[in-house]
Amino acid sequence: MTPEQEKKESTDKPPTMIDTTRSSTNLRGLFAPMELTFQGETEEKIPIPDTHSTRFNFRKLWAFTGPGFLMSIAYLDPGNIESDLQSGAVAGFKILWVLLLATIIGLMLQRLSARLGVVSGMQLAEVCRRKYPKVPRIVLWLMVELAIIGSDMQEVIGSAIALNLLSVGRIPLWGGVIITIADTFFFLFLDKYGLRKLEALFGFLITVMAITFGYEYVTVKPDQRQLLKGMFVPGCDNCGSQQLQQAVGIVGAVIMPHNIYLYSALVRSRDVNRANKKEVNEANRYFFIEACLALFVSFLINVFVVSVFAEAFYNQTNAQVHEVCSNSSSPHSDLFPVNNETLDVDIYKGGVVLGCYFGAPALYIWAIGILAAGQSSTMSGTYTGQFVMEGFLNLKWSRFARVVFTRTIAITPTLLVAVFQNVNTLTGMNDLLNVLMSLQLPFALIPVLTFTSMNSVMHDFVNGLVWKIIGGVIILIICCINIYFVIDYVSNLNIVAFYIVAAVVAIAYLSFVSYLVWFCLVTMGVPFLDCGHDNNENRVMIAEDQSQVFQQMEPIHSADVDTIH
Repeated sequence: MTPEQEKKESTDKPPTMIDTTRSSTNLRGLFAPMELTFQGETEEKIPIPDTHSTRFNFRKLWAFTGPGFLMSIAYLDPGNIESDLQSGAVAGFKILWVLLLATIIGLMLQRLSARLGVVSGMQLAEVCRRKYPKVPRIVLWLMVELAIIGSDMQEVIGSAIALNLLSVGRIPLWGGVIITIADTFFFLFLDKYGLRKLEALFGFLITVMAITFGYEYVTVKPDQRQLLKGMFVPGCDNCGSQQLQQAVGIVGAVIMPHNIYLYSALVRSRDVNRANKKEVNEANRYFFIEACLALFVSFLINVFVVSVFAEAFYNQTNAQVHEVCSNSSSPHSDLFPVNNETLDVDIYKGGVVLGCYFGAPALYIWAIGILAAGQSSTMSGTYTGQFVMEGFLNLKWSRFARVVFTRTIAITPTLLVAVFQNVNTLTGMNDLLNVLMSLQLPFALIPVLTFTSMNSVMHDFVNGLVWKIIGGVIILIICCINIYFVIDYVSNLNIVAFYIVAAVVAIAYLSFVSYLVWFCLVTMGVPFLDCGHDNNENRVMIAEDQSQVFQQMEPIHSADVDTIH
């Protein structure tokens, strides 16, 4: 980044107070992370009770509770549910440990995201706008928007299928797709009643999922010994490429790229004095506790789904399921061909087979759970889109306009498939969308590690060497896993023309990822890679930043001195 760009960045937004806890020898460190109010920031701030104690306090935890559960919705969207049931049907309980590991890795990454938002007062998208040059910044924004639209399509598909099942086919799939337009605006209407009420609504939807999928779990009665073994003993006896694909698919479905951007914005809804190191430490601690609780709940719900299909449908053939559905007078028995191939199941067929084996209530309760998953993910996707657009472009759209934009793009291809194709094609889109999510992962994981390792953004809370190594290893593993997933998916298409296009896209894709990695390594202090700056330029840039701060700073009254210290 050139000194001119850094200078422009420093004038984008004036700071409001000095952090005197930083050493005077570091000019950049003189200034505390700023209490920013930019166009995308939530206007409502939830106050934190002042207990004058450093010990754990349930009142404070309650005040910080909300953002983590909104974030956890991404771990429960229809794409995740489909990945869960497929892994259970294909691999039984054998790869539950992968789900546990993916959730823990997701928690670590969300911790970085939350710390960025709490410490800097900026969401990840805004930091990207300030720190990356123009062209990489725009490309990054487009990639994140693509991930949001892909996720939105999964939510539309899940909601449409749920409505079709609940109406016993009376609402066609294309009708369900259209209905999802109206329900999004209903959520926007509820948003006017305040942040805490909206958070309570999300909590209610998560509770609905826990009850419905928990009901299926109790009905099926999975083998608890096999469940615990699969969860805590890594390995996969007698597994082949199909089971490996499901394991990789779990990682890709659980760790959603746009969710990293969302959480860094949500945590700013709490009234934390960022000039007070104690308050920032406390906020980081309580947000981490809440994230642990939220992801534990989401993990349990995912385990419910995996276990149900692992117990009831592992190693089942299409012919066996067809016979059971025929005997139960199910109108959907023709979904399963009479052959000895292993059952191929998705969220639509999942509801059908549950109805065949355990009665109509199991089907309807499953559909209610899928509907709750789709609807909750819809609103979180809307928030993410708004934060990302405002952060990257410094452009404010109303939520209404934002929903129209995103939903129109997401619904158009989904509606065309629903009208002209069948349910198998519609649910098959989820596989393609999971590949899309996998491709977008580096565009969230690398930036969040980069900026939480940047002194000028995080100050005293910058990542230490251990966290830099852990974060780098996690990102490397996830990216390698998902590249394998994408290559495997593309190779199974058997279309030569597509291979040529994929090769061209892959070159551009890897080039951009390499740039992000280079930027990250320079930020972490790898000196031989930093060939774009020299020390004299850096000293000038620091002096200019200091000058701009003092010119733009509001006068500090004597009453503010205690707050500063």
